[in-house]
Amino acid sequence: MQVPVQDAPPPPAELVALAQACGVDTRHPGPGGQAVGARTLVAVLAALGVVAGTPEQVREALERHRAEQRARLLPPCVVVRQGRRTALDVPADARLHVELEGGGSWELPCGHSHWLPADLPLGRHTLRADTSAGKAQAVLIVAPRKLPQLPGRSWGFLAQLYSVLSERSWGMGDLGDLAELAQWAGAGLGAGFVQINPLHQALPADPSDPSPYRPSSRRFADPVHLRIEAVPEYAYLEGNRRDQAEELTRRAARLRGEVLGHDGLIDRDAVWRLKREALELLHEVPRGPGGEAEYEAYQRREGEWLRRHALWNALAEVHGADWHHWPKGLRHPSGPQIEQAAKELADRVEFHRWLAWQVDRQLAHAQRSAREAGMPVGLIHDLAVGAHPDGADAWALQDVLAGGISVGAPPDAFNAHGQDWGLPPWRPDALAAAGYAPYAELLRAAARHAGALRIDHVMGLFRLWWVPAGHPPTEGAYVRYDAEAMLGVLALEAHRAGTAVIGEDLGTVEPGVREELAERGVLGTSVLWFERDWRSGGGILPPERWRPDCLATLTTHDLPSTAARLSGEHVELRHRLGLLARPLGEEQAEAAGELADWRAELDRLGLLTPGEPLSMPVLYRFLRATPAELVGVWLPDLVGDPRPQNLPGTWDQYPNWRLPIADGAGDPVTLERLATAPAARLLAHLLAPPSPRNPSH
Repeated sequence: MQVPVQDAPPPPAELVALAQACGVDTRHPGPGGQAVGARTLVAVLAALGVVAGTPEQVREALERHRAEQRARLLPPCVVVRQGRRTALDVPADARLHVELEGGGSWELPCGHSHWLPADLPLGRHTLRADTSAGKAQAVLIVAPRKLPQLPGRSWGFLAQLYSVLSERSWGMGDLGDLAELAQWAGAGLGAGFVQINPLHQALPADPSDPSPYRPSSRRFADPVHLRIEAVPEYAYLEGNRRDQAEELTRRAARLRGEVLGHDGLIDRDAVWRLKREALELLHEVPRGPGGEAEYEAYQRREGEWLRRHALWNALAEVHGADWHHWPKGLRHPSGPQIEQAAKELADRVEFHRWLAWQVDRQLAHAQRSAREAGMPVGLIHDLAVGAHPDGADAWALQDVLAGGISVGAPPDAFNAHGQDWGLPPWRPDALAAAGYAPYAELLRAAARHAGALRIDHVMGLFRLWWVPAGHPPTEGAYVRYDAEAMLGVLALEAHRAGTAVIGEDLGTVEPGVREELAERGVLGTSVLWFERDWRSGGGILPPERWRPDCLATLTTHDLPSTAARLSGEHVELRHRLGLLARPLGEEQAEAAGELADWRAELDRLGLLTPGEPLSMPVLYRFLRATPAELVGVWLPDLVGDPRPQNLPGTWDQYPNWRLPIADGAGDPVTLERLATAPAARLLAHLLAPPSPRNPSH
């Protein structure tokens, strides 16, 4: 149910027509949604490069848009599915010619020049049109009809990597810990995957924002995740450098001890200060010829993206992390002072290039470790919905991002004020004009070392709630994206990487979106507590009626842990922090009623024996009874950790994104201790796929 926004006079009809022509929804979502206000429409159109502040400007913009549409021979980018003949709206005398990505060309016969054939090869090609009115060209992307599929049903762990400390990590979980976790889960327990939080590079500030969902860059992973001792040059430290490294190791051990103390917290900034000092030492160690060749190949592969990323980080060291306040000549990647600054900061640019390479190497090692441990999927990486407006991506990609706009969510029955996530969105028009290349490159990088890729807020491939700067989230509007193109580019990059895709489709989802995603082979996300039969009174959805194409789990990083649900601690925590919308007694009664419903349902299904308490293993037994392709086990569930990793609606009231995995008493648990938790073997047995010799398992 949508919550009405404040009444406002309806916008003028021509402004509505202009907004709709530019892909802006002019009514709030939900049945009988009110009209989006004129102030919001003008601000959203301005972010799309359309000036509409006066009636005259609106008329001129609308006429110009219609004239451009009539005069255009080809759209800026054409995305089609292989196996489908696709009609093009081009003049009758048009001759179409396709230049293929890998060389060669296709000439399309005159009589059928307005159709693209179904058997065009997959790839990113160039489409040319030659007509009596002129010539035009466009990027032509031929995508597979369906994304890569999983090799079969499996279960695995869901983890926030920073929270998984071992006795070797430097105060937070790192890529060495990830490799160890995957090896233990795969070879020791028969798990098929490990899904982790986004590893994107954070904004380089102190204190930094610990949220992995507001990064400086989604394109490059953060070097804070490096295992220092696994950098090859570590073995070749000598003399004073070796002494300095050993002192840093001792300081890291003390920091790790503080985090692993009772109620200890992860201090990402302190970890990075130590690691940065160590990495500066390692960067000075000469590389061998093999390492040098590998590094050069990495730089060729990453190209301009790497150059811009390393330069932004070097500039941020001098001018601060917010590029909006840099000298004017540096505020754009092609600014007049950029080349001179790059020369002056060449050493620092080189250091940040090298850091990116080291992270890439350790990511590759972690995925190899997972696959060698027998995991059919391996690592599932997480792609955040956007990047910080002050960070590297926002600077490098500002020509295809909407300035003065933040992504969020409209008001609904659960949050009457809406949400503002502080992340600039893609401009759909600029993205199409760029042939979707920035989006494709982002996907390519995210999938490179992944068996599957999780897309945060996957509904954003269809539409995003744009909130103009200075407006509350209630005064936003949905802006449409070309979903066929967004899904087509995703399908092509996933196909090339051999990577499956999981969409985070929780919350308000537009009708038809889940069906379209399923048709294209994108898995959804199903959380046990939310799967209800809303068409028949909201009762618990029986396991056989769950969708098979999903990742099924008991919780996520934004939700209460299983231990907290079963004990009621999640209600008490929100009460202590003043987050309850109703009296404590009412909230507790509702939570207790929900557990009673589950006891009754599990008893009906024969999954709960007489006298058996409702427990974490029983709930996972229910998930095992569903047809879900993937079952995800929240890693802290192994030791009964009652704390959520993130509590939406809080900032400094709760230590979001800073908690190491801990037991029910609040004592942090290392990866080594996790590996001995009795619940690990129990869940591995419960969730193991049936063996050929024992199909009734």
